[in-house]
Amino acid sequence: MKHYTIKDIAKKLNVSISTVSRAFNDKYDIKKETKELILKTAEDMGYIPNPIAKKLSQKRSLNIGVVVPEFINEYYSEIVIALQEFLISKGYQVLVMQSDENEEQELINAQTLINNMVDGLIVAPTTGNRNMKYYQDRIKEGYPIVFLNRIEESVPVSKVVFNNMKWSFFATEHLIRQGYKKIYHLSGYKDLSVSYERIQGFKKAMNKHHIPKENYKIIETGLLAKEGMEVIEDLIYHHDVPDAFFCVNDMVALGAIRKLKDNGYKVPEDVAFVGFTETRMAELVTPQLSSVKQPTFKMAKKAGELLIERIEDENAPIETIVMNGEFNIRQSSVRESSIL
Repeated sequence: MKHYTIKDIAKKLNVSISTVSRAFNDKYDIKKETKELILKTAEDMGYIPNPIAKKLSQKRSLNIGVVVPEFINEYYSEIVIALQEFLISKGYQVLVMQSDENEEQELINAQTLINNMVDGLIVAPTTGNRNMKYYQDRIKEGYPIVFLNRIEESVPVSKVVFNNMKWSFFATEHLIRQGYKKIYHLSGYKDLSVSYERIQGFKKAMNKHHIPKENYKIIETGLLAKEGMEVIEDLIYHHDVPDAFFCVNDMVALGAIRKLKDNGYKVPEDVAFVGFTETRMAELVTPQLSSVKQPTFKMAKKAGELLIERIEDENAPIETIVMNGEFNIRQSSVRESSIL
């Protein structure tokens, strides 16, 4: 099948290429009859517009690049779905790359997307944040970037974040008020901003309620279920299982629960649990998992809005949007005698 161009249409009708272009772009300086004839001829010939040429003429690709650290945690799957839904409604296509929590891969992903002329980037950085100089250099060049969820304060870009400290404080305080005396926090990597903030919320609750230091621990665990299982295995071996755990995310909590159950522990009778970044599994496991839910769709939409503002106006103000969530209390953290 032959691919026709506007040159072919112009030749068939014996008009100039610019006349055909004006018809396709609905310009005012072309007769109605001429425009209708050109459009009808193009349809009859099976003409398909070249989207790349159109985007180049607009000096935009109408593509947005999205870089996320992983897809194992459904949080980022929800973020990507929400971003696609919003950005497509605004006329953009979304190109998504994941970094597998690897800084080198993240940098390659960002460079690949920018080199392929995406109009802007939405980035959830990996652990370590060692790519910040690259982002700073692009921002100095006027390139639009928005950070989502994981942030680095030194980079002057708009950011959409969750109030991790506030909600980890609430989650920890819930365990204290349930009467649990010995509480451990299975944290994420300490050089990750969200992990640090959740640690601070945990500490704040301990300090507020004057919990003795020997009754709580912060154990750097990671972000995956298998890492939660590994930590629990070590605690069991050393006879150091506490009354309750506050976990950096649901994946770690679910892995920890699995390992404890395999070793004869009951939840919450022997050990209580609270997760974070609520997954759909929270309500499907037995017992159902208490967890902090983040507004993923609202966060993604706001990040998209901020990026489009920056694309359309390089002088748009830099904003940091801090969002709240909700704490869903379920059986995994509730003592039978408690009255909520």
